[in-house]
Amino acid sequence: MAARPLAHTVALAVIDDMPLFELGIACEVFGPPRPDLADPWYDLRICAATPARSEFGFQVRTVAGLDAVAEAATVIVPALPYACVMDGRPVPAELVEALSAAARAGARMVSLCTGAFALAAAGLLDGRRAATHWMYADLLRRRHPRVQVDDSVLYVDEGDVLTSAGRTAGLDLCLHVVRTDLGAHVANQLARRMVAPAHRPGGQAQYVEVAVPKTDGDALGPLLDWITERLDRPLTVAALARRAGMSPRTFARRFLAATGTTPLRWLLARRVIRARDLLEATDLPIDQVAERSGLGSPANLRRHFAERLGVAPGDYRRAFRARTRAASADRIGDPLRGISGHLDESR
Repeated sequence: MAARPLAHTVALAVIDDMPLFELGIACEVFGPPRPDLADPWYDLRICAATPARSEFGFQVRTVAGLDAVAEAATVIVPALPYACVMDGRPVPAELVEALSAAARAGARMVSLCTGAFALAAAGLLDGRRAATHWMYADLLRRRHPRVQVDDSVLYVDEGDVLTSAGRTAGLDLCLHVVRTDLGAHVANQLARRMVAPAHRPGGQAQYVEVAVPKTDGDALGPLLDWITERLDRPLTVAALARRAGMSPRTFARRFLAATGTTPLRWLLARRVIRARDLLEATDLPIDQVAERSGLGSPANLRRHFAERLGVAPGDYRRAFRARTRAASADRIGDPLRGISGHLDESR
C-alpha cells in the first residue's frame, strides 16, 4: 500500500493576549480536516512558549513550543496584542527568535493584521512591501523604516513572505494561501462554506471613503452577484447601468468607488478567474473554457490569461495537475507558487 501523503504543516505562533479574531480565522481555515476538498488537508499546530491566553482570557490549547515553528512549512503570526502595537511593549524575544529560525529553515511566513510588526521585528520585511491594518500603517513605518508599508491593499504576497491588512483581510489572505496551494476550486468551495467572498484580490482597497448605502437596494453587491452568474453572456456598461437604475456615468463612478476599478476591468478579471476555475476543475477543451468564461475565443482567452497570470491556459492546467499528483511533498504548491491567485482586478 502506498504511503499516505504528508500534510502541509502550518504553525500558528501564539503569545499571550493575542486578539481572538485573527486566531479564529487561521484556526478555521487551516484546522478542521476537509477530506472532501483535499486529503490530506493542512496539519495545524498551535505553538507558544508557555500556556497562552488570548484576549478576554480564553485559554489557547497549544501543542508545541515556539521552537517548533521552525519545523513547519508555513508559519502564521496572528494580530499582536494591543500593548505590542500601541503601548510600545517589545515583541517578545522568543517570538522574534522563533520567526527568524523558521525563515532560515525556508518556511513561508504569513502575518495577519498587526502580526506584521512581529515579522518586521525579526527583520523579515526589510526592503519588502508589506500590509497591515491601515490604522497602524504609519506606526509600522516609523518603527521599521526599511519596510515598504502599503496601506492601500488587502494583502501583499512576496512569495515567501505574505502580509495582510486588518481584520477580515486576514481571511482573504488565508483563502489566498489555500488558493495558491490547492487551487481556486478548493478555495472557492471553502469560502462558500464560510459564507465569505470567494476571491478579493490583494490589490483591492482596504476601505473606501464613501457613505454607507442606506438600503440594500442601493448597494452593488446584488448586481455583482448577478454579473458573476452571467459571465458567459454579453454584458455592457450601459446594460449594467440600466439594471442598477443609474446613468452610465453615475454607475461608473459608484462602481469605481466601491471596487477600486472600472466595470469592464472588473468583468474581465472575473472572467479570467472563471477560466482558471474551469481549467482546474474540468477537462473542457480550451475553446469551451473560453466560451463558458465569457472570453469568447481561444485567442482571447490565451491573451488575457497570460497577461494576468503569466502563463498560457494549457500550461497552467498541466502544471496544476502535476502539482496535484505531487501532493505527497510536504511543501504543497511549489509548481505554481506565485501563479495561482495573482489576479489584480485593477489591471
